[in-house]
Amino acid sequence: MNTSPATRAIRIACAVIFVMCIAGLIISSIAGNNEGWVLSIGMCGAVAAIILIVVSLVTATKRVPEFSDVRAEVIEQRIAQLVAAGVDESELRELVRSSIQLGQGL
Repeated sequence: MNTSPATRAIRIACAVIFVMCIAGLIISSIAGNNEGWVLSIGMCGAVAAIILIVVSLVTATKRVPEFSDVRAEVIEQRIAQLVAAGVDESELRELVRSSIQLGQGL
């Protein structure tokens, strides 16, 4: 996956913050279990997680395939020609559905 240097830096920073938050939570619970420290450190970890989720959503490169009315009309015309030639329409449409699923990787 090709990621920009900025995205990579944000992901590394979030990972470092996660590790530091885990260490901070352990240390603060051993050193008196101060609720303020525990909540502050936990909130830092939660913010880092939210930032990582947002960055992953924004930088996702998978796009929804476009629908082509022209190609769909050509396929419908071809189906009509084959049905007129004597092919069973329900079996032909099932073949088309299966082909679409195969192309989508389903």
